[in-house]
Amino acid sequence: MDKYGMHLLALSHVYMVPQLKQRCIKGLTHRLTTENVVDVLQLARLCDAPDLHLRCMKLLANNFKAVEATEGWKFLVKHDPWLELDILRFIDEHETRKKKSRKYRMEQGLYAELSEAMECLEHICYDGCTHVGPYDAAEEKRERTPCGRFATCQALQVLIRHFATCEKKVRGGCVRCKRMWQLFRLHSYVCHHTDSSCKVPFCRQFQLRMQQEKRKDDAKWKLLARKVASAKVMSSLSLPKRKRDEETRVNINNPGIRSFKLL
Repeated sequence: MDKYGMHLLALSHVYMVPQLKQRCIKGLTHRLTTENVVDVLQLARLCDAPDLHLRCMKLLANNFKAVEATEGWKFLVKHDPWLELDILRFIDEHETRKKKSRKYRMEQGLYAELSEAMECLEHICYDGCTHVGPYDAAEEKRERTPCGRFATCQALQVLIRHFATCEKKVRGGCVRCKRMWQLFRLHSYVCHHTDSSCKVPFCRQFQLRMQQEKRKDDAKWKLLARKVASAKVMSSLSLPKRKRDEETRVNINNPGIRSFKLL
């Protein structure tokens, strides 16, 4: 196959021997290199082998600089400009897809972080953790060691402590207070409580404000809330069933609070 694979593929196509053709395609697919990919690509077009053709195009797109220095590519540029154009177009589309995929992964990662921040905010306000907790939480039940449930818990506690003691506040232009205010507002959009039963600070105030005032940015916040909720669902589905059941029981048994205090 190493020496006569391309010849056998051409013969199996001409004499219509499908089993031999499939074996040749499979063998050539595993033996693709930057040196022979151009020749195999041209043969794949002539022999009606779309799978092999696609593998060649992907190899070209991922290793174009190495392929560009080969004799096969130089020959292709001189004698088959239409195929060169198809390859360059495929590479451009391939790069565009990679950029979109990279951007999508970054966005999903951001939504997952915001979803975790929403859960962590409820965890702090309901249970208390390390340095911040509800007024009615028992001191002996509060975690004094760094929280292991959420990666953002410690940072969020620092942000809450700053928000409670900052003299500038949001109107004074404090960036950290503005970030905390945005988290409270986002929670009000993802919160399922429509009455005062939610114990996260400012949740009900934001909801009433949404009902009374129709702001221009409400649509953006609602869209963000939907994406954060979707990220939470996808994250929960990726967990093992036993862990999902445990987290569900923890969420059901959480007592509510109205505010938090600094320790």
